[in-house]
Amino acid sequence: MNPSNNLLLRALRREVVERPPVWLMRQAGRYLPEYRATRQQAGGFMEMIREPKYAAEVTLQPIRRFGMDAAILFSDILVPLEAMGMALKFDEHGPSLPEPVRTRDAIDALRLVDPGESMGFVGEALRLTRAGLPDETALLGFCGAPFTLAAYAVEGGGTKQFSYVRKLMYRDFESYSALMDKLAEQVAAHLRYQVACGADAIVLFDTWAGTLTRLDYLRYAAPWTRRVLRDVAGVAPRIVFAGDSGHFLEDLFEFGAEAVALDHRTALGPAFERARGRCALQGNFDPAALFATPEEVLRRTRALLDEVGGRPGHVLNLGHGVFKDTDPECVGAFVQAAKERAS
Repeated sequence: MNPSNNLLLRALRREVVERPPVWLMRQAGRYLPEYRATRQQAGGFMEMIREPKYAAEVTLQPIRRFGMDAAILFSDILVPLEAMGMALKFDEHGPSLPEPVRTRDAIDALRLVDPGESMGFVGEALRLTRAGLPDETALLGFCGAPFTLAAYAVEGGGTKQFSYVRKLMYRDFESYSALMDKLAEQVAAHLRYQVACGADAIVLFDTWAGTLTRLDYLRYAAPWTRRVLRDVAGVAPRIVFAGDSGHFLEDLFEFGAEAVALDHRTALGPAFERARGRCALQGNFDPAALFATPEEVLRRTRALLDEVGGRPGHVLNLGHGVFKDTDPECVGAFVQAAKERAS
């Protein structure tokens, strides 16, 4: 792929492009019948991640069907935690880490690993995917941001209160910092490895950051996000996403990433004014609106693009990931809205 001609990479550089590039967070997933068939063949979610041929196949499926401008590798943000020594399980309720990290001894026991040795299946999946992608399609790697990984590691899974990680933050900042230092180093290494294996750009997902107040975000999450972004600066374009982050959006702009991804709660037009040209913006269609008819999805997506008004530096995406019971025709309408803008 020629980076100078790729639509997504040009938009991340805030160049004037002929139409907005489009891709979707969690675009390879259970809403596609071909994904469900591959998952049944592979035997499960983690089996698909760990077997490069299956990971590459499901990464390519939405590109074949819809022709998005970027493919994001099928993997999971928790893969580095497993590589660092934590047991990781997935069931119908989602991910769980049966032995959460809640003491200094447990934190010290986490090991820093060479991604090529401990997560080599990720690199091979990237290489297989790159070989199967059209030349004009970008390939994205990703990882969870340190705070979100810490939340999963300390809580042992998804939660609403985040009580264990908050207790660690507030009561034992030294141990919390030691955990975050390790995670930041591992995340940066994992992102660099993905670029070395063919990723054209990288996404840092801080799913749970929005649960923090701005002051807590600045103390307990931002320093380590900034460290990761600094450590991968110049390696590849960087997109940073923090869920429900409207209350610290300006802080995200200050990180220096090439793009900030907005969730669907943040108005896109005013966000461009707040960004003041510091970065590109990605987003931010409400994924729940994909439950509407294809005609309504097309209308709403056109309205979002009208709000952007052709400003340079926009990547059309959702404000979060595709829901599993989304109609594929509605995803097709979303992609169509971007492609019909070609001049």
